[in-house]
Order: sequence, then structure tokens, then C-alpha cells
Amino acid sequence: MANRNHGLSEKEMELVKFLMADCETTGDIQEKLKRLFAGTIEQMLEAEMDEHLGYEKNSVLGNNSGNSRNGYGKKTISSDYGECEISVPRDRNGEFEPKIIEKRQTRTDEIEQKIMAMYAKGMSQRDIEDTLKEIYGSEISQGLISRITDKILPEVNEWQNRPLSSIYPVVFFDGIVFNSRKDNKIISKCVYSVLGINMEGQKEILGTWISENESASFYASICSDLRNRGVTDIFIACHDNLTGLCDAINAIFPKTKNQLCIVHQIRNSCKFVPYKDRKAVCADLKKIYGAVNLDDAEYAKEEFREKWDKKYPNILKSWDKNWTELTVFFEYPQEIRKIIYTTNAVESYHRMVRKFTKSKAVFPTDDSIRKVIFMSVKEISKKWTMPVRDWGLAYSQFAIFFEDRLAA
Repeated sequence: MANRNHGLSEKEMELVKFLMADCETTGDIQEKLKRLFAGTIEQMLEAEMDEHLGYEKNSVLGNNSGNSRNGYGKKTISSDYGECEISVPRDRNGEFEPKIIEKRQTRTDEIEQKIMAMYAKGMSQRDIEDTLKEIYGSEISQGLISRITDKILPEVNEWQNRPLSSIYPVVFFDGIVFNSRKDNKIISKCVYSVLGINMEGQKEILGTWISENESASFYASICSDLRNRGVTDIFIACHDNLTGLCDAINAIFPKTKNQLCIVHQIRNSCKFVPYKDRKAVCADLKKIYGAVNLDDAEYAKEEFREKWDKKYPNILKSWDKNWTELTVFFEYPQEIRKIIYTTNAVESYHRMVRKFTKSKAVFPTDDSIRKVIFMSVKEISKKWTMPVRDWGLAYSQFAIFFEDRLAA
């Protein structure tokens, strides 16, 4: 007959048999486990009291010792087994400080860990409250859940201010907007993320910054923060064409090349092109950004001008104005081009953040935004275990084009 003990010891098998006795449903087993849990906690508290007093219960060693037991207090605690009432021993001098369940503690650490895990997965405080009530029968308010999740704020601040690597070959800048409450009004807050590709080719969120308005001074403060945390050089910064961002980057990192996102440029170019012409316009724009080199790109741009400029004059106005920053990628071989021509890396990250925050329509404070973004980063970055594709080839090209700055 097959062994169905599943590797349990004899004592564990005795416990299984005890649980089976008089139990007809899994609910019966759960209730019995709850009583066992409460009883185990009480016995551990008794052992702690013995150690605190220096003698066991009813021992003559306690006579004239200066302190003694003084009955019990009742406490209801929430755990994986639901809510249960336990008896907590007291001493006459009021000096007993239990460790297994501390004074004023009403939840086991496992419950707090589950709250943090549910929060990290993007569940709202109301959903967490309902889930805990449904599964454990625990009445835990949204205010208490907020206070529990506030415990990570020191970790959030430590992460936001952590030292960074000195060199990042590529850094992406992009913003995501959330609704927040201020003075009983709903306002928009921009959370600006900076995603770096480090020297090992790994993606890394360098930090997040919150502002009501995107401005040149806001971008300058982000770049200053990066420098203050140890970044001395960025080879290429990739971003959308936000007013003042190029200047802010170059004020702090004067050697950095700015590459505007080609995908954003195409979207903006086609925004006002009717559907009947859109396919043809996109095909001709592709001849520009898909050219082999800068000369061919300029030739394709002039061809586009001759064909479409009278009908859609605003398209090339934008390309002409931003031509220098749009064509930086032509300076490098294909291995680098495919990394820097679009900000898709940071936009993809923001799409994942949206999945974690979709249940939160309005954030009450900036700290609530910081908490959920930090928890999102922790979850998302778990999947960033490999370098970006073909990083070995790309790095060898970076080593050639930026040899003097890598050696510095």
C-alpha cells in the first residue's frame, strides 16, 4: 500500500489524527486549528511569564520574590485562523512585556503581510477590508489598513534616495498622471519616472517624482537629484518632446545626447491626418526614420515635403524644429538604434503600473501615490531578471562610441 504520510513525522501524524477526530468538514478542522492556535499562544505566554518572573507557576520560589502573577487579561487577535480570544497573563508589578503577542498588538504578523501583499497587487483599501472580513472574519478598517501600509514609507524614502550607479548608457524619461485629492478638489498629479539601462543591461527605475505641473524647473530638480545620488554621466537620454526637458538634462549632464521618441513623433504627425491619407503618410514618414543614414533621412524628408507639405504643412514643421534631437540615433549602429529610438521601455513599465493602480480612482495624498508606485516597482522589477535583448552587442558598440567616458 502506498505511503500517504507525505513525509510527516510520528508527532505530526498524531496531530493529524487529533484534527480528524470529531471533524466532518474543513470548517470543523479550521475551528479546531483556531483553538489549537489560541492554546499554543497562551502556553507560550505562560512560558514567557515563567522566564520573566524566574520561576514556574505555583513554585515556592516565588515566595517573597518581589513580583508574582496577577491573573489574566483578555485579548482578541486576528490571525490566519480568524479572530480568537486569548488569555494574557499579568504580573503584579506590571512589568511583563510579552514578545509573541506584544502589548496593544491585535494582529499577527501574517495578517499584516497579507495586507501588504494585497496592496502590492493593486487592491483598494475597501477591497482589502472586504476580503479580510470574508476570509478571516476580521473587522479591519480602511484607516487601519492605511496605517499598516504607511509602515513602508521609510522604505519608500530610502529607495527614492538610494545611491545610484555613476554611469547609465541609456535613460528614459516619461510621466503618468493620477487623480489626487487636494482641498476637497480632484486634481491631476504627474508622477514622473526615470528608467535607466545600467552597465549590465538591466532595467532599473531610478526614481519617481510627483508634481502638479510639468515644468523646466521640475525637470531640473529631477536631474539634480540624479546627480546628487551619484550619477555622473548619461550617454543618451530618451524622452518625449517636453518643453524644457532637453535644457534641464544638458544643464546637469552637458555631454548627454537627447533622442526624442520617434513613435511619439509619428503619432503627433498623424493626429490630424484623415483616415484616407493616414496609411500613405505613415509609409512616407517611415522612409525618413527608417533610412540607412542621416543623409538618406534628409533626402526622404524633402521628398515628403514635396508630396505632402501643401496638404499637411504642420507635419514637417515639427520634424524640422526637432530634427537634431529626432535624428541622434542615426549616429549609432543598429544595436544601439533599436534601444534608443523609442521610449517604449518606460511606457511599457507605466502600462504595468496602471494594472496595479486601476482600482484606485483617486489618491488621497502624495504619500498614498508613493506607496502604491513603490509596491508596483517591487512587483514589476521581479521580472527584470535578464539584460535587454542583445545587450552584449550593444555594449560593445557603446564601448567604442563612448570609450573616453567609460575610461574616465
